Amino acid sequence: MPYSFKRVFGVSISQMELFEHVAQPLVDDLIHGKNGLLFTYGVTGSGKTFTMTGSPGQGGLLPRSLDMIFNSIGPYQAKRYVFKTDDKNGMEVQNEVDALLERQRRENNLPVPKTPSARQKLDPEIADMIKPEEAYKADGVDEDSSYSVFVSYIEIYNNYIYDLLEETQEDVIKPKWNGGGTPLRQNTEFIPPQSRILREDQNHNMYVAGCMEVEVKSAEEAFQVFWKGQKKRKVANTCLNRESSRSHSVLIIKLAQAPLDADGDNVLQDKNQVTVSQLCLVDLAGSERTGRTGAEGTRIREAGNINQSLLNLRTCIEILRENQMCGSNRMVPYRDSKVTHLFKNYFDGEGKVKMVVCVNPKADDYEETLLVMRFAEMTQEVEVARPVDRPICGFTPGRRHRNQAFKEELSRKLEERGGPLDRGNHLVHNLPPLPSCELTDPHDDITLPRLIEALQHRYRIKQMMIDEYSQAANALKAMLQDMDGNLISKDNLIREQTGKLDEKDKVIQTNKAELERLEKRTKMQEHKIDILQKTTKIYEDDKRSMRQELETREQRLHRELSDKKRIEQRMHGVVSDTKLKWEKECDRRVNAMQLEMQNKLWVKDEKLKQLKAIVTESRTPGRPDPPPRQTQPKRPSREERLPAKRSASPSPVPTSTPVRPLHRRSRSAGGEKWVDHKPSSSMDLGTVLQPVIPNSIQVSAPSEKALSKCDRYVLTHQEVASDGEIQTKLIKGEVIKTRGGGQSVQFTDIETLKQELTTVPGRKRKSSEGKPPNGDRADGAWTDVETRCSVAVEMRAGSNMGPGYEHHGITKRRKP
Repeated sequence: MPYSFKRVFGVSISQMELFEHVAQPLVDDLIHGKNGLLFTYGVTGSGKTFTMTGSPGQGGLLPRSLDMIFNSIGPYQAKRYVFKTDDKNGMEVQNEVDALLERQRRENNLPVPKTPSARQKLDPEIADMIKPEEAYKADGVDEDSSYSVFVSYIEIYNNYIYDLLEETQEDVIKPKWNGGGTPLRQNTEFIPPQSRILREDQNHNMYVAGCMEVEVKSAEEAFQVFWKGQKKRKVANTCLNRESSRSHSVLIIKLAQAPLDADGDNVLQDKNQVTVSQLCLVDLAGSERTGRTGAEGTRIREAGNINQSLLNLRTCIEILRENQMCGSNRMVPYRDSKVTHLFKNYFDGEGKVKMVVCVNPKADDYEETLLVMRFAEMTQEVEVARPVDRPICGFTPGRRHRNQAFKEELSRKLEERGGPLDRGNHLVHNLPPLPSCELTDPHDDITLPRLIEALQHRYRIKQMMIDEYSQAANALKAMLQDMDGNLISKDNLIREQTGKLDEKDKVIQTNKAELERLEKRTKMQEHKIDILQKTTKIYEDDKRSMRQELETREQRLHRELSDKKRIEQRMHGVVSDTKLKWEKECDRRVNAMQLEMQNKLWVKDEKLKQLKAIVTESRTPGRPDPPPRQTQPKRPSREERLPAKRSASPSPVPTSTPVRPLHRRSRSAGGEKWVDHKPSSSMDLGTVLQPVIPNSIQVSAPSEKALSKCDRYVLTHQEVASDGEIQTKLIKGEVIKTRGGGQSVQFTDIETLKQELTTVPGRKRKSSEGKPPNGDRADGAWTDVETRCSVAVEMRAGSNMGPGYEHHGITKRRKP
């Protein structure tokens, strides 16, 4: 599959060419105060460690970077311990006296005197790493600054950070105690290295707390420190690599630089002027599959942590790429892994980040190599940059060169006068050290005289230095006098030039007077123009205000007319609505009165018909006439004579009623359309008289579609009455359209239909039965006709016929 990168190196590429294209720009940025981060990434066994470290005669990126740093800043390095770390990822500056005392203190604490780094025997592993003709040097190094290099080396193993430069404590004697509380034996125990934690400094940069930082003064010394830590790194033998790295190693190179003072002799004692830049060289452990490496036990856990940290690195890069390309603001999970958490500032734009992808052409690594190259290709699209602010010194450049020139001139003058050649400078830096002044014996007669002799010797050297400095001061005074003579001659030249300038000033004054006259005239004309413009502006303002007033009045008139029309339309609407409302109310009341009168006439006609039928039946041939008083039925009371109040729809009549109207329309059954809502739980009572609502839509559950087609609504509700019978209620209402486009129901009436069973004292008699023995007519004579009626008899209200029979011919319904 094709993948595109900024540069692809072949198999025959040399370490020098690779360094020139990859690491040299980062080292150049380091010397100029910028940070850098370099990864080597790839599958296990692809050559990452060799690319970073190299071999004798073929030095890798790391030794070549160190060599370039010291080749560039070698002449400008500060004395040892002038720069001192503050254990908070910062740097402090000491004067040369304090630095000298600290050097003596540390050298006295060493068990064996330290030899200079140039005389130390180099490890054969690092000998002849770089050939002299392959050395590089940075351009544009600030000569007016002092530099110092610090090196720290850590590894990230199983997501824990360990300091590889830490001195392992193997000589600590710890007594072990038995059960009785007495020491059992004394032995030397090995104390394993402690893991370090990450912290954030005052500039929000991440650093490893408590990590040892060694100040180095040469590339050989720095690489020897690196090789000392490299031997402690976790490696193991796997099926794919004889020395497989089981951890991520990080070499941190810190470069501290501070400007010289105004004299160009000593480092400026200002902590704010110190610039610290660092270059991190990271040798990542290779991603691997446990099935191919044959890992077991500890190796499996190590491989899992390695793959997890690399996966989190990919995740952080992907989210950074998404935030950059899509403009999102997703949180980057830096804290999920120590690798990404340590280099969080670089991913946020604190410095340049470069990655060398090592590829193994072996066919078995094809799938893993594709994943590595896909991720490496994606990282090229992430570009985060942050400007670097360097402190401003404010001193004149070239201070170091002037100081050296002054010292050389002073030495030359002393040599001409027969004085010691550069003796003063030699004595400044070669004061004899003080002997040990510790008194261990009260009868010691050697220590104090030796100390007195050393102090007297130092005093004599100091007097010689004072004499040399006084001679130098006198020479400087002579030089200053010569310079004063030169200044006098220059002053005479300046006076001549001043006379010429005075003549030119007179010409300039004449021209200025002419210019002032012309400017006054111009101002007068401008004043007249301003008066005319102000007058014109006043007229224009009056015109504009009158036009605005006219437009305002026209708008007010139009608004009043529109308000008047709107009020008239509203009043017309109110009148028409009120008229329509009263017409409906009058129609409703007229219909109610007509229906009530029809009901009253129907009740009277029914009673007359029943009375006539009873009278006719009582006078049947073959029966003697009852006595006059006995034939007259008992007159009903006022409550019995009053007809029952009827509702808008016919109420159910007791089953003992002999005559019923067939189809009497409800009061609500007009030209309006009804929604007849009968729930599925309603029971069929089998009564003879049922309310009939024509022009209705019967539903078991109302819907928006049904309500939108109708004007009225009736709900059939059944419940058990107090006497145990089922009572039916008809709840009626009007369907009103709402402003939102829906429908609402406003209930206006409730009709109660109750089914009653009339108790009959005697059974039904046939028409052929005679009178009772006592000659009295029982109650069954009244109810016999009612129970025997099988047809409906009705008198229509408003009919021309008198009370009579209108036979509809519809047979009475019976219960099945």
